[in-house]
Amino acid sequence: MVEPLLILTLGLATYATRVGGFWLAQRFRPTPLLEAWLGYIPGAVFVALVAPMVLAAGAAGWTGAAAGFAAMRFIGNFVVAILIGMASYLLLRSFGI
Repeated sequence: MVEPLLILTLGLATYATRVGGFWLAQRFRPTPLLEAWLGYIPGAVFVALVAPMVLAAGAAGWTGAAAGFAAMRFIGNFVVAILIGMASYLLLRSFGI
């Protein structure tokens, strides 16, 4: 009986967190500093998720990440940069690097 109650409680807490965020966003205007800080969060989350995998992948991972970064800087298309980075990683892995 404890498990269903725990699942329901955690589900309600998650729902309250999400609704609370929307509620706050409607009622408060962020300061320019907070707004600038919030603009950096998606990039920081992406790096925090990708960096450990790149470091663990060895030379092929580092090269693939560098190729993806360079493609993003020159092309400016996120999807194309991901595809170029993955293609270079897979190519290097196929050669045993």
